[in-house]
Amino acid sequence: MMGLFRKLIKLGLVATGGFALYQVYWGLQQLFSRDVHLTLARHVNQAKSGTLLHDVTDHEGYTREHSIEDGIERVIYHPRRRVYDTPIVMQHGMWHGAWTWDTWGPFFAARGWEVHTHSLPGHSGSPSQTPIESCTLDYYLAFLKAEIDRQAHKPILLGHSMGGALAQWYLKYVGDLPAAVLVAPWPHELLLSGETTYFFSADLAAILLSLITRRAENCRSPQAAAHALLSETSVVSPQELFKQLGPESLLVMLQHHPPFWLAPKVINTPMLLLAGEGDVVVSLDALKQTAEHYHADFRQYPGAAHNLMMEKNHAEIAQHIHDWLVKVGVN
Repeated sequence: MMGLFRKLIKLGLVATGGFALYQVYWGLQQLFSRDVHLTLARHVNQAKSGTLLHDVTDHEGYTREHSIEDGIERVIYHPRRRVYDTPIVMQHGMWHGAWTWDTWGPFFAARGWEVHTHSLPGHSGSPSQTPIESCTLDYYLAFLKAEIDRQAHKPILLGHSMGGALAQWYLKYVGDLPAAVLVAPWPHELLLSGETTYFFSADLAAILLSLITRRAENCRSPQAAAHALLSETSVVSPQELFKQLGPESLLVMLQHHPPFWLAPKVINTPMLLLAGEGDVVVSLDALKQTAEHYHADFRQYPGAAHNLMMEKNHAEIAQHIHDWLVKVGVN
């Protein structure tokens, strides 16, 4: 009886290992077939045309325009008195959406900036255009480029986490911008560190579930999401955050590795990089090295977690960004 039990265990382990290898093979096959330049050149918004939502609300100092048009959810903050001609485009990270910027959008609009936020397909209010598990960084980059192309003037690009990686790729594959702000971004170089270390340090159930679903399952509960993204003094609760998070492709995380991920060697865009000292997703040392690589200005915040825009001092952090933009001459 014990012999049969051991054989069943071995058979299960072999089957599990074989399945994991197949999933890795599938992922590598998908990524090796990607070409960033071709993705950008061939990009087509495949969503049904039309407006599903358009709502404008008045606030002190700004109006908030919320829409879902041609498959893309957008929240645009229009200042009542526009001080700066250069708009700000804010790019969210994994699992998030346009709602990520509910604290910073109003802050900047009240100071005269026009702020444009959006949700990538399959995130928040933007319907999926391709299965989420097949989405890649270059696929997302094409949608970010489309949002930037909508602007009358080249915008400031502000990217959080994966959005920071997309910002780096935009500067590499598309061109320079008036300024870029990377908020707890994926580092410029990464191999078994940063968010990869976080992924593999997660509980075994999350890793196995990710391999089965081909989705990044690190935030599958309020507790897991809070551990990854929030501090004890964040202004949103784990339950509030988790309710808004959506599914995310595991491929985007895998693509942030050689030979698929190549950061720009030189950029001509002024850059500010912000880091939280309590961030468990990306390490402080890796972000310092990234700032050095890009010759970026760097600020770190004691006790802050990955979602800096949700910290209790989010207004102070936003003020630092505003002051930096004015300092480097963006207007």
